[in-house]
Amino acid sequence: MISITTKSPYALEALVELHLHGPTGPVPIAELARRRGIPVQFLEQLFANLRRAGILRSQRGVGGGYSFARAAADVSVLEIVELLDGPVGRGASGVFAEAAEAARSVLSASTIAEVADAETRAAGAAMYHI
Repeated sequence: MISITTKSPYALEALVELHLHGPTGPVPIAELARRRGIPVQFLEQLFANLRRAGILRSQRGVGGGYSFARAAADVSVLEIVELLDGPVGRGASGVFAEAAEAARSVLSASTIAEVADAETRAAGAAMYHI
């Protein structure tokens, strides 16, 4: 069926924040968690999975934190969802299989960088409304 838990949206939020931080070096996980209102311990578990999958890299010590191991433009939202929540549509049939395929199509067409760009545009557009 189609099952997306809170893991994927939280991870996406934090990855967008990491991308928006720019290529200045590793970002402490506590900072990402604070900026997006995500429990630190939960985010640590998610980022450990993403590090093992080769999406993130970590650096220990002072000035440590997380950075992308791959370009954010090369990481699809579907990849994040399936790493954290399992295959979208596993075991689905009939109309649910069609819905799962539609969801897979939308999620695979969006990258972390595109989600971050859309968020930035939306925030900029909202600032002009008086």
